Amino acid sequence: MSKTSNKFILGLFDDEDVLLDGVKRVRGAGVNIHEVFTPFPVHGLEHALGYKRSRMPVAAFIFGATGTTLALTMMYYMMYFDWPMIIGGKDFAAFPDFIPVTFELTVLLASFGMVGTFFITNDLKPYKKPVIFDIRATDDRHVMAIELDKNSGKSYDELAEILSGSGAVEVKDKTFED
Repeated sequence: MSKTSNKFILGLFDDEDVLLDGVKRVRGAGVNIHEVFTPFPVHGLEHALGYKRSRMPVAAFIFGATGTTLALTMMYYMMYFDWPMIIGGKDFAAFPDFIPVTFELTVLLASFGMVGTFFITNDLKPYKKPVIFDIRATDDRHVMAIELDKNSGKSYDELAEILSGSGAVEVKDKTFED
């Protein structure tokens, strides 16, 4: 099995406003940005990068509906078919009595399902080694990573010039080997 290398050019920014303007300029130049790493949340960055709205609410609804269906089916089966009991003169399938268990199972499956979906979609495995582009991204710098293979129409020097012109205080390259 051969090793593949991913080559990146990094633009380091020291201000979030300059970063937002830089992202717009870099995308306006037709450059595909791999990711932007910041030490704190930058409001509006996801819109500047062109990210689409998350589909986690859809996953939450599906897992919640599954929990509701499972709870109602389970209780109806147990109270009507498996072990029917008349409690307080009520019907076998008294749906108002099912509400607390249905609510709890809905919330349980929705929350566990969303956590599992988040881990799977973001490729968060306990044995995966983290990819760190620049250690200063956790302290005081904003790092814009551009993958050189995805921007084959532009050379390294052109990309470095675009990053410098968009406000990057430092431009450097980084290579990761698989």
